[in-house]
Amino acid sequence: LKDLMTRLDVVNLDCRQDGAALDPTWGRAGYLFNATIAGIGKADALLIVASNPRREAAVLNARIRKRWRMGAFPIGLIGERADLTYPYDYLGAGPQTLSDVALGVHEFGAVLKKAEHPLVIVGMGALARPDGAAIASLAARAAPGAGKDGWNGYSVLHTAAARVGALDVGFVPGAGGRNATEMAAPGALDLLFLLGADEIDIAPGAFVTYIGTHGDAGAHRADVILPGAAYPEKSGIYVNTEGRVQMAGRASFPPGEAREDWAILRALSDVLGRKLPYDSLAQLRQALFKTHPQLQCIDQIASAERTHIAALAARGGALEKTAFGRALDDFYLTNPIARASVVMAQCSVIAEGHAALTAAE
Repeated sequence: LKDLMTRLDVVNLDCRQDGAALDPTWGRAGYLFNATIAGIGKADALLIVASNPRREAAVLNARIRKRWRMGAFPIGLIGERADLTYPYDYLGAGPQTLSDVALGVHEFGAVLKKAEHPLVIVGMGALARPDGAAIASLAARAAPGAGKDGWNGYSVLHTAAARVGALDVGFVPGAGGRNATEMAAPGALDLLFLLGADEIDIAPGAFVTYIGTHGDAGAHRADVILPGAAYPEKSGIYVNTEGRVQMAGRASFPPGEAREDWAILRALSDVLGRKLPYDSLAQLRQALFKTHPQLQCIDQIASAERTHIAALAARGGALEKTAFGRALDDFYLTNPIARASVVMAQCSVIAEGHAALTAAE
C-alpha cells in the first residue's frame, strides 16, 4: 500500500490510528521494546508507565513475574492501578509523577539511576494522547540511567500487531500530510483507503474503500469492500514489539472471493494506471528487502542506535495534567477476529461481571 500511495503522490498516510506519538524520524529505538522480551530477565529495576502488561501482553507479563520471583527487582507503576500478578510500588497517576521520576525528584528516580539495567516500559496509554511526544521524552530521560553493556532500557509496548512493521517502512504522513486523526475529521478527505483499520471513527462525507476481514467496523463504514485474507490464510512477514522480524506461512486458503492484500493492491494498481512492478510474492519480497534490508533478517532484531534515545530525551515538550488512561478497555475484544467470536463476546460479558446469556435465552 505504501508503494502504491507513493506512486500516486499521496502524502496522507498513517499507521497510528490511535494517535500514538511514534515517529520513525526519531530513530528506530524510539518505537521499539529495546530491552527485548528475553532481556526482561536481565533487568534489575522496572518502571511501568501507563500500561497494564497483564492485559496488553500477557506472555510478556509472565516474563516480568518470572523476573520478580528471582528477587531484587523493584517495580514502580505510574498510571491506573491494576492486578499485575506481582507487587509493585504505586508512584502516581499521571505525567507529573513521571516528570518527578525522570528529574530525580521522586525517590524511584534514584532506584533507576542506581540500577545497572533499568527497564522503563511505556504503554500506549501514555503515547496515544496529545502530549504523547513529551511523555516519550520524559520516559526516555528516565530510561538510560546507568545502563551498562550497551543496555537500552527504553521499551515501548505496542498494542497493534502490525505497528512496528509499518513504522519500519515509514507508513506515516509525508511532508504536509495529515495524520490519522486529521484524515478522519469531517471534510478532510474525499477518499479514504483503509487497510485493516477498524479502531477509528470516521466522520461522514468521505468515500471509504476497505480491505479487511470479518466485517468489522471499517467494513460497516465502507462504500467499497475488497475482501482480504485473514492472517492464517496468507504468507507474511511481521515485526513484533521488540523489532524481531518473523515469517508466517499460509495454513489455509481464504474463502470465496477474498484475496491476499498484496494481490488486491497489485490488481488495483493496474486499474489506477500505476502498475506495481511485481507479479508474485517472491518479487514483492525482493523489492521489499531492497528498500528495507533489515526485514530479510528473519528471527533477528536489527540494531537500533542508543544515541537516538538521548536525542528523544532532549526533545521535551508541554505536559497535560490529566491522568493516564488505559490503552485497552476489553481484553477479549481487541481485534476484528476476536470481535467476530461468540465465545470472546461471552468472555467479555463475564469479565465485566454480568451473566452470559445461554443460547436458549
